[in-house]
Amino acid sequence: MIPESFIQELLARVDIVDVVERYVPLKKGGANYQACCPFHSEKTPSFTVSPSKQFYHCFGCGAHGSALGFLMQYSGLGFIEAVEELAQSVGMPVPRVSERVQNDRAKKAPLTELMLRAARFYKDQLKASPKAIDYLKGRGLTGEIAARFGLGYAPDDWQGLQQVFPDYEDTALVECGLVIVNEQGRRYDRFRDRIMFPILDQRGNVIAFGGRIIGQGEPKYLNSPETPLFEKGRELYGLVQARQAIRDEDAVVVVEGYMDVVALAQHGVGNAVATLGTATTTNHVHRLLRQASKVVFCFDGDAAGRKAAWRALEACLDQLADDKSAGFLFLPPEHDPDSFVRAEGAETFRTLFRHPTTLTEFLLRELKAGVDLATAEGRARLVHEAKPHLQRLSATVLRVQLTKSIAEAAALTQAEVEAQCGLKPLARGRAAPPPRRRTIEISQLKTLLKAVLHRPERAGRLPLAQIDSESAEGATLHAIADAIEHGELAGGNMGQVIEHFRGSLHEPLIASLAASAATEEIDSGEDEAVFEDVMKQLRKADLSARIAELNAKADLQGGILTPDQKAELVRLLAAKTRQVAG
Repeated sequence: MIPESFIQELLARVDIVDVVERYVPLKKGGANYQACCPFHSEKTPSFTVSPSKQFYHCFGCGAHGSALGFLMQYSGLGFIEAVEELAQSVGMPVPRVSERVQNDRAKKAPLTELMLRAARFYKDQLKASPKAIDYLKGRGLTGEIAARFGLGYAPDDWQGLQQVFPDYEDTALVECGLVIVNEQGRRYDRFRDRIMFPILDQRGNVIAFGGRIIGQGEPKYLNSPETPLFEKGRELYGLVQARQAIRDEDAVVVVEGYMDVVALAQHGVGNAVATLGTATTTNHVHRLLRQASKVVFCFDGDAAGRKAAWRALEACLDQLADDKSAGFLFLPPEHDPDSFVRAEGAETFRTLFRHPTTLTEFLLRELKAGVDLATAEGRARLVHEAKPHLQRLSATVLRVQLTKSIAEAAALTQAEVEAQCGLKPLARGRAAPPPRRRTIEISQLKTLLKAVLHRPERAGRLPLAQIDSESAEGATLHAIADAIEHGELAGGNMGQVIEHFRGSLHEPLIASLAASAATEEIDSGEDEAVFEDVMKQLRKADLSARIAELNAKADLQGGILTPDQKAELVRLLAAKTRQVAG
C-alpha cells in the first residue's frame, strides 16, 4: 500500500542511531555504537549499530535490520505502523498508492491493523483468564514462550470482540475472518473459549489466527478462513520466530500443529514450523529450501501420518536440488511432537531429527510395499509407479541414484529404467563445452555481494551475463541490479537494501552477509580495490572459458572451426596475451 520509493526515501532521511537511541542507550565504540541487546538478556554488550551502513546487529541473539526493522522488532509494530511512526518522526507524510486506497483507509482501518488490535485483545484476555493460564502451564509453557509467540485467549463470549471493536457491524471484521454472520444476519465471534495462536506473514503482521479449544469439543483446532490477507497454502506458522534457529541449524522441521511448534520452542528446538490445517504445498517447500538446506517433515507414525508424509514427498520432488534434502521423522503412534519432547526430551528429538528417513528411502519403501517383487508383473508395476516420481525429481544426481535403486529392485539395468521412464541419462565420455556463466565461484559471488551491500550502486557495474542466477548469491546480485535499473532502489546504503528485500526470498542471504559485515570498517579505497580485483578475475575467467569453449568445439568437429570462430579465437588469444603482459 505504501510506495517502495517512499520507503527508500524515508530510510535515506532517518539516522538509525537516532532511532535506536530513543529506546536504547548507546555508547560510541570506534566507528560504531554499542549497547546491551534489547532483545535478549546479556551483561556484555554485543548489540552494534553502524551509522555508515544504517544497520544494527546483535552478535548474541542474531537480531538485525534497518531503522524500520528495529521499530518493528522492538515495538512489535506491523510494517505499515512502523513506516508511519518513522515517517512522523521526520515530518514526512505517508503517501498512498491510489485515491481508492486512501478512501478505503478513511472509511475503515486496514485489515492488518484490525488483526493486530484483535491479537492485542486476545493477549490481554489471556492475562485475565486463570483457566487459560492454567491450561498453558499444564502444557509446560512459560510466560516467556507465550509472549514470544503472542499467545492469547478468546473469551467464552459470543461477541467478545465488541470490547475492542465498538463498530461491531464493520464489514471488515467479517472480511478478515474475525466475525461470522449467520443466515439470520446475526453476528458473532468466530473464536470463543480458545487459546489463540496469531499467524504472522513474513513482515511480522498478524494475518490470521489458529484457535485451540481448552476443554472438550470439536473442532479441536479452528483456523481463520482464507481472506485477502491469508492464503493457507502459502503461509507457515512460526516461521518468523524460527528464522534465526533455522539459519543456525541450516535445517527446519515441519510439524502439523501450532502447539507442536510452541512446545518444541519451549524445549529449545526453535527451528520448527507448521502447516496451517492443509497439506504441504510446493510453495511451502520452496520457501523453506530457500532458508535451509534440509527440511524434515515430522508426522505421526499412523496411517494418517504416512498419508500426510506422502503428500509432502510429492510437494518436494520438483523443488529439490542435489545440495538440498528432505527427510521424514515418524514418531511412535502414541506421540505427537508436543508429547514426545515432553516425555523424551529435546536431545532425543534432535537425534531423531538429525537422522531422519530420507526422501528416497521413504519413496522406495512405499513403492515396494504396493507391489509383489517376486513376480515379473510386480517388478513391472514398480517401474510404472516410480515413473512419474522419477520424472518430477529435479535433483539430477539424486534422480540417478534413485533410478539405480529402482532398477535393482526391478531386476533391470539403469539404462532400461531410464529408457522406460523417458529419462535423460547423465552425460558420459567427452563433456560438452562448459557454460560460460558457470565460471564464477560462490566465494567470488559472495565477495561481490558484500561489496554491493557496502555500496549498492556497484550493482550497475556487474557483468550480469556471467553471473549465474541459479545460485542464491547470483540471484540476489541480479535482483539488486534489477531493482537499481528500474529505479526501485536508488543506490543508498545497506539498510535500504535490507528493507527493500524484506520478506523476499533474498532476505536471509542479504541479512546473513550484512550481519558479518556489521563490524567491518573497510577503507573505501580498499573496498573498491577488492571489488575491482574480483571483476578483473571474472574478466580473465570469462576469456579463458570462451577460449576453452572454442577449443572444445574444435575437438568435437575434428579440429575444424568456422571462419568466424577462428577469427574470434585469434582475437581472444591476443586479448589473453595482453592480460598476461599487463
